[in-house]
Amino acid sequence: MQISRHKIATIDYTLTDDSGEVLDSSAGSPGLAYLHGEQNIIPGLENALEGKVAGDSLKVTVLPEEGYGVRDDSKVVTVPHDMFENAGEVKVGARFYAQSPDGEQIAITVMEVRDEDIVVDGNHPLAGQSLHFDVTVTDVRDASEEEIAHGHVHGPGGHAHG
Repeated sequence: MQISRHKIATIDYTLTDDSGEVLDSSAGSPGLAYLHGEQNIIPGLENALEGKVAGDSLKVTVLPEEGYGVRDDSKVVTVPHDMFENAGEVKVGARFYAQSPDGEQIAITVMEVRDEDIVVDGNHPLAGQSLHFDVTVTDVRDASEEEIAHGHVHGPGGHAHG
């Protein structure tokens, strides 16, 4: 069975950056299962997996435009301490969720804590980076009607939405 829209694909993968540093890996886990065609993984990897079958292995380089985006310097902003409930405890590297002006929830990373304010970055930590995947497809199956309706994979016993 080939990977195509509304198929559940399970992959083993290792993700590295341009220097070869491992950023993420499925090693030691059952692999990553995702619903193909529903934007559950980055576009560049999903596109490369289209048409593959269980047992296929491939190396994929995903450019920023098809990964986590190009870095956007306008997403680095300075905010007052009162934007954080416990500003005195905020540390560089901490990640929080904030609401954008248009109501979208975005992840931010604290870049600098200063006396009067805090510098945060709304870019994904991998924005602007080329991503190198070493991938093996371990399984491909039809998605259930419920998985298709919900837009994501459900576990062996189903998925409870809370």
